[in-house]
Amino acid sequence: MFSQLKSLGLYGLDAYIVGVEADISQGLPSFDIVGLPDAAVKESRERVRSSLRNCGFDFPVSRITINLSPADIKKEGPVYDLPILIALLCATRQLNGDFSDCVFAGELSLSGEIRRVSGILPMAIKAKEAGFKRFFIPYDNAAEGSVVDGIEIFPVKNVPDLINHLNNKKELLPASKYKFPEEENTQSPDFSDVCGQLEARRAIEIAAAGGHNILLIGPPGSGKSMLAKRIPSILPDMTFEESIETTKIHSVAGVLPSTIPLIRTRPFRSPHQTISGAGLAGGGRIPKPGEISLAHNGVLFLDELPEFSREALEILRQPLEDGTVTISRVSGTLTYPCSIMLVCAMNPCPCGYYGHPTRKCTCPPGSVSKYLSRISGPLLDRLDLHVEVPPVNFSELTSASLGESSASIKKRVNRTREIQQQRYKGTGISCNARLTPSMLRKFCNLTDSAKRLLKDAFEGMGLSARAYDRIVKVSRTIADLDGSDRIDAEHVAEAVQYRSLDRKYWNQK
Repeated sequence: MFSQLKSLGLYGLDAYIVGVEADISQGLPSFDIVGLPDAAVKESRERVRSSLRNCGFDFPVSRITINLSPADIKKEGPVYDLPILIALLCATRQLNGDFSDCVFAGELSLSGEIRRVSGILPMAIKAKEAGFKRFFIPYDNAAEGSVVDGIEIFPVKNVPDLINHLNNKKELLPASKYKFPEEENTQSPDFSDVCGQLEARRAIEIAAAGGHNILLIGPPGSGKSMLAKRIPSILPDMTFEESIETTKIHSVAGVLPSTIPLIRTRPFRSPHQTISGAGLAGGGRIPKPGEISLAHNGVLFLDELPEFSREALEILRQPLEDGTVTISRVSGTLTYPCSIMLVCAMNPCPCGYYGHPTRKCTCPPGSVSKYLSRISGPLLDRLDLHVEVPPVNFSELTSASLGESSASIKKRVNRTREIQQQRYKGTGISCNARLTPSMLRKFCNLTDSAKRLLKDAFEGMGLSARAYDRIVKVSRTIADLDGSDRIDAEHVAEAVQYRSLDRKYWNQK
């Protein structure tokens, strides 16, 4: 007896069709799964056997062979439990029907409950593209599956409910289609809580408006982390395409909450300093996204930057330039997107008070330069804005007046991003920070006075070609905030001052 149906597997961010074939023949009782299954797939044998018996079905005492095709791709995870069970029921004629337009995915408990799995969103997208009409998924994945239009998504709680539906005894209701809201109401920390720090707030607004990387450096308690955690509240609204791409990454990584159908707020990831290089970039036998990809279209915040391992920090260099991270393993090479805004915060020395206006630094000789040397020059060069966050004085802390709210800052950021999106329409570029060298020459028109000022800064400060490009990009953003088509000297002057702190701290003898 033989049967076959379809399931789905994951390879990176993309899903692929998996054929599930069941053959039951005479011979000594056995249950084999072939097609490069991993340990979790092989364990499906016990989950399927117990689920069948506990749900009142007969388990065949015969030679059972399950083939998962294509056989040259490694199959991973418990997602094939449900299709294997359905294939066995069809092969033993305990279930009859034409399921050629159906696709199945889900993990089984021993009692027959269908449990949540990772990657349902990219699977549903692939099932729709392949022309399937019905997709049966775990009930806890209902919100995630409802995002995809053009295919009926059936959330299922347990095996008996599914079998009754397939036998036309008691129909299941398809998931209601998700409607993308125009606005997202979220409760997040507000910039009005920040006392003082007008210069840092201005720099952060520029970084948010252009998608630039930023370094905040200052003594303990000056508000670096407080400022960084409020950046998501002023970032521009996500488009539907950005939401889909971000949700796919979180779905594949298995970190998408069951109650969230689609990520509508830009991610804010803040890994601990002990994170490994693989945890940051991604990895595993079949590579999964790391923190840098989970922050795609959002913010990656590295607090206490020098405390991260040198290996982890140097891994950031290539992804920051390319907007993608490529992971190579024996099983294959995968590329994940990581278009992020990198926000870093650090103290200027181990004790934290080097350069403090009132407190004396207690670090021994040489320890300050040793501490700062943990941040390499190439990585520092990739941070567009270097901002000093001074200590807040008493009058600012006790002031009754609130600072400018995130809502009003976000209006300016949204307006500036709209200017950029119109300017770069059809190029695949969404913000100034992503400009290529050829686009830099085309869209960043400097006045003669701006060119002279930039020339003096380039030669006087010994800037690299990368630093030059990033100053021009930041100048373009400042000009956009001012509503100017051309980049003037005042825009360049402000951008240059955000590249001077490395001379104060890193050029020590």
